[in-house]
Amino acid sequence: MANSNPELVHILSPSESSPEVGTSPPETAATSKHRRRSSKASSDAIPPMSVSTLPASKHVAAPSTKTDLILIKLKSAKGTTIEAMREATGWQAHSVRGFLSGTVKRKLGLAVTSEIGKDGVRSYRICTSGEAEG
Repeated sequence: MANSNPELVHILSPSESSPEVGTSPPETAATSKHRRRSSKASSDAIPPMSVSTLPASKHVAAPSTKTDLILIKLKSAKGTTIEAMREATGWQAHSVRGFLSGTVKRKLGLAVTSEIGKDGVRSYRICTSGEAEG
């Protein structure tokens, strides 16, 4: 069946030859570049450090996640407000409240209390075992 669309017909010139079966396609700049990178990465790879080889630090590391940030704020004696947690995480107020009920209370199993201060602002904190209502 002949192809009626002339744009789809490709005629080989005498300098071009048809690819032989079992040969790989010619290497392009992208594939050779990638191949170079991968071989270099494997030869220059740094072996992973185990926990025992990490240097001991006297400084307390800054919280690495937003969860850690909020938990530190909630564990303080005064607790923290929704607004303070919003500023620390960049979340909206409903996301902070959802985090408190879903992650802190349900997943982590921590007791969270909320109190309204003299200034009328609600603050949240994690209860210690002696404070837990029971």
